[in-house]
Amino acid sequence: MATRITEQCIDCGLCLPECPNGAISEASLGHAIDPARCTECVGFHAVEQCAAVCPVDCCIPDGEREESEAVLLERARKLHPARAHELVLSPATSRFRR
Repeated sequence: MATRITEQCIDCGLCLPECPNGAISEASLGHAIDPARCTECVGFHAVEQCAAVCPVDCCIPDGEREESEAVLLERARKLHPARAHELVLSPATSRFRR
């Protein structure tokens, strides 16, 4: 499922450079994640990087958008066609494999 940012966001911006997909943007109140670009960092990291750096734990799973590991990996490959061959599933690149 995509990750979302709650209203507890303090607008610190630490998450912006951490997203490998550029899914995070500034919003009227804090920051927001574009679910069409969020891959939960599958293919890149074993944990969502926005959640890993958030000082107030406001990056949480979006229960409205549950998706499989395969769907998330395919999205990552479409977002990064030049690197698609590098995006693989392993314990280091997917929370599903931990």
